[in-house]
Amino acid sequence: MYKKILKMKLVGSEYVEQYNALMRYDFQVTEQELSSVGWQEKEIIRAKFPTMEKADVIGWFDNDTLISQVAVYPMKVRIFDKTYKMGGLTGVGTYPEYSNLGLMHKLLEQALKNMQKRGQYICYLYPYSIPYYRRKGWEIISNKLTYQIGDYQLPKNKQVPGDVRRVSTDSEELKKTYEIYAMQTHGAILRDELAWNEYWLWDTDDIMAAIYYNENNEPNGYLIYWIENEIFHIKDMIFNNEDARTGLWNFISAHFSMVEEVIGDIYTDEPLAFLLEDASIKETITPYFMGRIVDFEKFIENYPFKQSTMDREWKFTLTDPIMTCNQSTFLLKIEKDGSAKATRINEKCQDTVSIQTMTTMLMGYKRPSYLSKIGRITTDKNIISMLENSIKQKTPYISDYF
Repeated sequence: MYKKILKMKLVGSEYVEQYNALMRYDFQVTEQELSSVGWQEKEIIRAKFPTMEKADVIGWFDNDTLISQVAVYPMKVRIFDKTYKMGGLTGVGTYPEYSNLGLMHKLLEQALKNMQKRGQYICYLYPYSIPYYRRKGWEIISNKLTYQIGDYQLPKNKQVPGDVRRVSTDSEELKKTYEIYAMQTHGAILRDELAWNEYWLWDTDDIMAAIYYNENNEPNGYLIYWIENEIFHIKDMIFNNEDARTGLWNFISAHFSMVEEVIGDIYTDEPLAFLLEDASIKETITPYFMGRIVDFEKFIENYPFKQSTMDREWKFTLTDPIMTCNQSTFLLKIEKDGSAKATRINEKCQDTVSIQTMTTMLMGYKRPSYLSKIGRITTDKNIISMLENSIKQKTPYISDYF
């Protein structure tokens, strides 16, 4: 009965309180959880207001009541040293009494079409349900590794030419340090004011930051952390070279007398345990972000494959549960210099791959040979060998949250 009176439209800033109420209901954010990070309801609304102003927010309304919504942040990411416009999907939710009406599927379809028009050919999201988003065309593209290190396992001090200095979390030096790192790091979000606001949104007031400067006073890495109940918590640590990594761990180890253990997160494939003298630490790997190619043809136009002595090609049928532009048979031609073009062809083709699999493969999260082994790509060994030799190997780094 609802379908006759519901209407999809843009969610303007006048609906910010309804937007926030729907998010809190769906994700069950309690007053206790808000107070634990120093937030009050009105502060959340004020914080989200400027973000909503910049975002593309669409929703279903029952008369003037917002009952289902999605938001897309305009962002940029680095993919194998190329900059892409990216749509950051967030704020996804529907009140339970309006579920099973297909509302969210239509919202996601419209959101993806809007991304396509804006040239956002890749989409990131933090999933609250991996199976749900897989059914809609997203796939896992990054991990988070959480580790625990006892105070007795901390690395001993090792001399480096630079030094570490504590800075304000809103300092321009901190932003500059991240920008240098992100520009050379595969998968990283290039943070503007909106992205930085989301990065800090749920942190407590006692969050701190420290930067490693090299001998030329240039920032080469940073550490975001807080200390609570004799535990040194690391939100994130980035570094451009081994000196920066060592210098930042020197800084952490200097807290030996203050803490009993270090608990932190890593968003790359850094072999932390191997690098420690006492490698018997606890590490837990969990999937983190999911991604989705929005428009395959356009995504490929800017995608850098490896260079080769010969041209390469692959004919295959691509499937997509939402975007019709990706539901076709393609001829992928890769030039010697690594540039490529995907062209639609009217041919029957035995080779098949889904948009989910294509995304995780081209993002470097899973290799072609593994995806073929588990039945996610249907093709012959020659094509898999070609793809292995054509797609660069680098683990995506995504430490953001939105």
